[in-house]
Amino acid sequence: MNATLTKEKAVTGPEITDRHRRRRLFLVLLSRYGTLVGLAAMIVVFSIRSPTTFLTLPNFLNILNQSSLTAIIAAGLTMTLVVGEFDLSIGYVASFAGLLVVGFIARDSLPVLIGVPLVLLIGAAIGTTSGFLVTKVRINAVIATLGVGTILTGVGFAYSAFPIAAGVPAEFIQISLGKLLVGIPNPIIIMIVVLAILWIILNRTDLGQKMQAVGGNIEAARLSGIRVDRVKIFAFATAGVCAALTGILLSSLLGSGTLAAADGYLLDAFAAVFLGSATLRDGEFHIVGTLVGVLIIAVGFNGLSIFGAPTFFQPIFKGAILVLAVGLSTLARRYAKA
Repeated sequence: MNATLTKEKAVTGPEITDRHRRRRLFLVLLSRYGTLVGLAAMIVVFSIRSPTTFLTLPNFLNILNQSSLTAIIAAGLTMTLVVGEFDLSIGYVASFAGLLVVGFIARDSLPVLIGVPLVLLIGAAIGTTSGFLVTKVRINAVIATLGVGTILTGVGFAYSAFPIAAGVPAEFIQISLGKLLVGIPNPIIIMIVVLAILWIILNRTDLGQKMQAVGGNIEAARLSGIRVDRVKIFAFATAGVCAALTGILLSSLLGSGTLAAADGYLLDAFAAVFLGSATLRDGEFHIVGTLVGVLIIAVGFNGLSIFGAPTFFQPIFKGAILVLAVGLSTLARRYAKA
């Protein structure tokens, strides 16, 4: 009898090991490619259900155009998350920048070629201020950026308590509504350029390697001679510029400057970035993943709109897909390492 038990153990032992290895491989693949599979599945389902509406080039361009502003502001947020910090001011910065640029151009009669770069510089200055408060004054990033955003709301009301719509030149409106290359809307081109620049910075420059080192292990980065504070301030400044650019494009699209118009981009950006962290890498923030996260949300919204779903389904979809994707990714990584 003992010999029989020993023989059974010898047989079942390798089988258990192989089963564990297969499960581990499956969970690793799920953690890295689950969001891509989900995006592809949505595209297939929507294409089958509505091939003449969803599966068309104009609709795909529409999806990219609608997601371009979210992608830009989310890419800036990605930079701060890469270095291990949060920036809750980006929505406020975008709203403030949108109001400011229209005020400069329409009310103060500044040329578009001066007003737009000036507001981008102001966005960089706001981000730098947040970075300074976090790194030098040692204020928690959540508190510092939330405080900066609240201050911007007050300053915006002081600048103009009412929307600015009169006197907006067509030249400014064409920034978002114009098309430069073979019918591709300008926001898509701007999005591609911004994401390409940030990807190169993060993956092909010494500064990008330092940013990833700071986010990976701040003490080891400091001991290796990296100027951690400067790296973090650069990340916050980049987020400020991207947020300001988003606000400018939104105001150009709306044809007016309205305070709080871009506040909703905060949640969209965080949802996209955290969805993206579950793509291709094990919980790491990166630009390609952020773009995938943005597209998942945009494709979902587009499909729901085509099928006539009520508007309240959009926030439900956004929250549910964020929780599901990140939750599955976290569980997959946990069991894959077991």
